[in-house]
Amino acid sequence: MHAWLCSDPSGPEKLQWQQQPTPSPGKGQALVRIHAASLNFPDLLIVQNKYQIKPPLPFVPGSEYAGVVEAIGEGVQHLRPGQRVAALSGTGGFATHTLVDARLCMPLPDAFSFEDAAAFIMTYATSHHALIDRGALQPGETVLVLGAAGGVGTAAIQIAKAQGARVIAAASSAEKCALCEQIGADASINYQEQDLREALKTLTDGKGPDVIYDPVGGPWAEPAFRSIAWRGRYLVIGFAAGPIPALPLNLPLLKGASIVGVFWGAFSQKEPAANAAMLQQLAQWYQQGKIKPVIDATLPMRELPQAYARMGQRNVRGKLVLVNDAQD
Repeated sequence: MHAWLCSDPSGPEKLQWQQQPTPSPGKGQALVRIHAASLNFPDLLIVQNKYQIKPPLPFVPGSEYAGVVEAIGEGVQHLRPGQRVAALSGTGGFATHTLVDARLCMPLPDAFSFEDAAAFIMTYATSHHALIDRGALQPGETVLVLGAAGGVGTAAIQIAKAQGARVIAAASSAEKCALCEQIGADASINYQEQDLREALKTLTDGKGPDVIYDPVGGPWAEPAFRSIAWRGRYLVIGFAAGPIPALPLNLPLLKGASIVGVFWGAFSQKEPAANAAMLQQLAQWYQQGKIKPVIDATLPMRELPQAYARMGQRNVRGKLVLVNDAQD
């Protein structure tokens, strides 16, 4: 097998594509031959030593992937060799093979492509947990999605529409706004060229959005919150812009609004039954055509450094997917 090894977490340029012995699964594990893996924002942070999880060195980055089970360890009963699966394990995905806790494997129907499956769990689970569980989104409500052209943003648009909401997408270019409307957003705001508050006032007749989905943070957090509707819910997803904003606490008081933290990873561990039910619903929505990952580009696994560079330049719309050649 081959894998991208991180021995020096000072940036993606330090990763090395190396040959490694193919491991055998231990108790409760599955050996998965990886067909496709997606690049997520935490995958960039983890190789820069900026993520909250810091694996022992060396490690193989790549949190999310899909492939075929080649072998199972003792005690694994719900998987079999030859079965198609997707998994989100935090590390191990940027390789030709990986060992994974079998409990983390999501069996895939034949109609679910490996590329879509590799770009599915993290963004759609995060967005479903945020909007429907934490945000209690109701049909007819208005959702503002910040960073709407990214991986979690495009997933949030589709899930909010599946829930019967009206979606306003905010992104940083006209091209990104066009993509958001193409996948279902009812309106869009280019916040590099438009005043976010004024645009929201116009699009909501002064009411403001009921739910704000924010994976960006930075300079747009406060103007977005100042625009929120009465009893609105502000969902804190992450801080892709870099700076962590500090909101004046008089704002939720004046609006009767809630600031709601969203940590899907902890939810999946603390409430595994609820998480499994959510993933099942998402798989059904995929099969029904209600949701489908937006894939910016598909690159060979050996071109991972180019994928990292593209993400670092904030040029990605949807998800980047890496695929293994049959000869790897």
